[in-house]
Amino acid sequence: MSQIRRPTIIQGGMGVAVSGWQLARAVSKRGQLGVVSGTALDIVLARRLQIGDEGGHVRRALGHFPVAGVAERILKRYFISGGKSENKPFRSKPMQTHKPSRRLEELRVAANFVEVFLAKEGHANPVGINYLEKIQAPTLPSLFGAMLAGVDFVLMGAGIPRAIPGILDQLAKGEDVELRLDVAGADRGEEFTTVFSPASFLGGPPPTLARPYFLAIVSSATLASMLARKASGRVDGFVIEGPTAGGHNAPPRGRPEFSESGEPVYGKRDTPDLEAFKEIGLPFWLAGSFGRPSGVAEALRLGAAGVQVGTAFAFCSESGIDPDLKSRVLAMSRKGRLEVFTDPKASPTGFPFKVVGVPDTLSEEDVYARRTRRCDLGYLRQAFKNDDGSIDWRCAGEPLEDFVRKGGDPDETIGRKCICNGLLATIGLAQIGADGLPENSLLTSGDDVAGIAQFLRAGASSYTANDVIDKLLEQIG
Repeated sequence: MSQIRRPTIIQGGMGVAVSGWQLARAVSKRGQLGVVSGTALDIVLARRLQIGDEGGHVRRALGHFPVAGVAERILKRYFISGGKSENKPFRSKPMQTHKPSRRLEELRVAANFVEVFLAKEGHANPVGINYLEKIQAPTLPSLFGAMLAGVDFVLMGAGIPRAIPGILDQLAKGEDVELRLDVAGADRGEEFTTVFSPASFLGGPPPTLARPYFLAIVSSATLASMLARKASGRVDGFVIEGPTAGGHNAPPRGRPEFSESGEPVYGKRDTPDLEAFKEIGLPFWLAGSFGRPSGVAEALRLGAAGVQVGTAFAFCSESGIDPDLKSRVLAMSRKGRLEVFTDPKASPTGFPFKVVGVPDTLSEEDVYARRTRRCDLGYLRQAFKNDDGSIDWRCAGEPLEDFVRKGGDPDETIGRKCICNGLLATIGLAQIGADGLPENSLLTSGDDVAGIAQFLRAGASSYTANDVIDKLLEQIG
């Protein structure tokens, strides 16, 4: 870690393209660590092309993709000059599986390459990418695409990313890689994997690539210590997320308890032991309600290398949230009317998921109840083993009859929301349903969202990533 300067601020890798290349680029240009979200980048790329690729940024990046023919095939399939009609649905892409088609593999590698390429364009500072360990099927080609573009940091949470450091080592050397796939119903000792071959993908000898630094996103020193000792390769540091951080949260430790409103209750056992983290000897950054000047100063005083901040950046001008939705949230913040509900049921992953209460979004029960259940994206599907030994996929957010037919417990579907479609709607890429109506947004954020109006200058209705950085660094000189 001594070879690269430790940033004071890591910008969180949020949602689906909330932390897009524009935001990461703006943060990295300031000398802090800009991070793109690596979640569902294949569908994001396909839909950006279908709405016309304003500014030509995606096409410009694809022009630098090093594998002949890939860009041309993607553009032929998805690009629509001038953009599709607003009332027309987006063209679908193949659903994720542990054995992807060549077409899907090309889209995954290229999408991650494009996002990192654009975030790094025009400056020489480090850029990171964030993945969720729970979403395993796209991980290997996604990592390779990001590394082809020269990504400097890989961050991963929402699970135990023990295998990822070694995979980064192998991909840097051009070696074939495999990743264990969690499969419900697998027999003891039975193992399923996803695989990726750089040589096969490239059609020739792969290049030697720079091995990015790896930061594990954790909530406990016990997990961090295990990763530092037993991960498949070098772990370079940790982001310690507390329960007030946005997106998916780690469940509370011990027997589940819930508040009167139905939120999981976090206690002393969920407070990270920073002294234990210090004993590990690797740098760490604190996340969850540290997005304020005093929070940065406090983190440094506690021995952290800095902070990871998501919520403040999520609502700045450069973030990917739909501008109208962003304006509505900022107006609610100014009036002190924003609330976040830590929903223990919303996400099909089983992880608590923070949902911002905004009118006409899936945070409202009547909006949720009106939606026809469907699973047409499948990023949060769970792999399971059939009686014949084959692998299939199911999601607690899909139609009830489909989930039950695949062996799912109907009780698991209660309250589940379609996170995939909701998050794409949040960034202005909503699918049009059979009824002709767009999917509704599902906005997730950390508890700090109530105070984001602090970043607005007097008389302003918006703020920039630079405004956030300036304010966060006020107390440390």
